[in-house]
Amino acid sequence: MDKVIPVSVLRPKDTSKPAPVLYLLNGAGGGEDSATWAAKTDYVKFFADKQVNVVTPIGGAFSYYTDWIRDDPVLGRNKWTTFLTKELPPLIDAQFNTTKTNAIAGISMAGTSVMNLAVAAPKLYRAVAAFSGCARTSDPLGQAYIRMVVADRGRGDVNNMWGPPGSLDWVANDPYLNASRLRNMKVYMTAGSGLPGPNDTLTAPLVKGDPMVLANQIVVGGGIEAVVNLCTRELTEKFKAAGVPVQTTFRPNGTHSWAYWATDLHNTWPKLEADLK
Repeated sequence: MDKVIPVSVLRPKDTSKPAPVLYLLNGAGGGEDSATWAAKTDYVKFFADKQVNVVTPIGGAFSYYTDWIRDDPVLGRNKWTTFLTKELPPLIDAQFNTTKTNAIAGISMAGTSVMNLAVAAPKLYRAVAAFSGCARTSDPLGQAYIRMVVADRGRGDVNNMWGPPGSLDWVANDPYLNASRLRNMKVYMTAGSGLPGPNDTLTAPLVKGDPMVLANQIVVGGGIEAVVNLCTRELTEKFKAAGVPVQTTFRPNGTHSWAYWATDLHNTWPKLEADLK
């Protein structure tokens, strides 16, 4: 991409011996806004006593962390698959004395991205985790979701990403259609129902008593999570049929919001930790 990409790295508890790597991606804002793992969760404290390097690139807003077929007038040059699967891992391994054993996880937009990155580089990761990610790209509902992220929010042109919706690159970047390529790794997914849950109240820490924040979380976040829930159910059944070792957690409630993803990370980490040994 011919630019400097900042990368946040949380170091393992014991830096004297090699440790595995968890690549942890932010959502649609790419970590360029205030909606980040660092700002919205306790992930720094959570990983402080864990034996793992946690690597998070800063950038890639509304890009789906993929290789775009052409530069975009608004979102610029995006070659994130190349960066995340070919360029960055050797640098991390050399700089931080890793075990060269990796997993990757992401939320929302990046819930699709981590699946596609694992499809593109199946030998790079032992496990992949998607929290509230609508990981279907070649059906109408999935394409509508992607347009909302790239075009409506990012003001980018989805035709510059994978060409016109329905073209071959959209199919190539659909984890649903490429499920068989994930057979050799563990897959974890989560999704809420979209109905208000314990983190969707005026007293919830991230709402901070703001009625406007709460209303947006319930109305917009609830609608998004309901779509994600359907996508996740379809993807789970496809993965099972394809022989992919998948574990999915469906929450009975919960919107598309950070407090739930923090809990998802806490609950999924012991499984990822076992996979990385």
